[in-house]
Amino acid sequence: MRRTFLLEIVMIAVAVAFLFPVYSLISLSLKDPAQIAQAPLALPNPPTLDNFGKAWTAAALGPSLVNSTVITVVSLIALIALGSFAAYFLARVQTRLGYGLYILFLLGIVLPFQLGMIPLYQLVTDLGLIGTHAGMILFYTGIQLPFTVFLYTGFIRALPGEYASAAQIDGASHLTAFTRVVFPLLRPITGTVLILNAVFIWNDFFTPLLYLGGSGFETVPVSVFAFVGQYVSDHGLVFAGLVLGALPIVVVFLALQRYVIKGFSSGLKG
Repeated sequence: MRRTFLLEIVMIAVAVAFLFPVYSLISLSLKDPAQIAQAPLALPNPPTLDNFGKAWTAAALGPSLVNSTVITVVSLIALIALGSFAAYFLARVQTRLGYGLYILFLLGIVLPFQLGMIPLYQLVTDLGLIGTHAGMILFYTGIQLPFTVFLYTGFIRALPGEYASAAQIDGASHLTAFTRVVFPLLRPITGTVLILNAVFIWNDFFTPLLYLGGSGFETVPVSVFAFVGQYVSDHGLVFAGLVLGALPIVVVFLALQRYVIKGFSSGLKG
């Protein structure tokens, strides 16, 4: 009984430690400069939404949200399409080629992508894709594909192979069996792939700064960074801009969070 009580106390303390930055972020975004100067950690009294309107206009978050959404959504579609089909081949074809390709994808997870930043940048430059959505989509698809294949492969190995075999006996091709039978069963891991990749792509700062800086197609983190540097003395505007930039991906995470643990646990069983 005492041990359980102590564990609960520790869990509450950890929860408070994790939630305090979130509270500070939201609280400061709802205060005017006078409130922040007098009591930065107190509750807003009264709360104000003026910071959000000013931050939205000053940071030009509208175009940045469109850029981030286009890059994130198209990259996710490419990752799901390529990753799921590649993983289906690797999980079902038990050959040396399949095993070698799987090891190659695992190496793509282990090796840090920073090692290839210079040649990747040169490649994108040679293709004429610097400062474009296509360049970022190509980059994110390539960087995140090994991780996506890894997740899908573990999940597909846990699925009975009889589903696809029955469809093929009825005359379906491998592609038809995958798209009509197997892929609908991948909903849990697809949710996991969506949320993990979406969080990474949406929050990535260094790559868009390098590839899109000064192009007019900056993503939300880059725009918020420039905004913070310009309005660093007005903390209410700064934190309001941070909240607006993070809000879309937080909503997506809350909507799909149940798939993350379910997808991981199902894959680990295989």
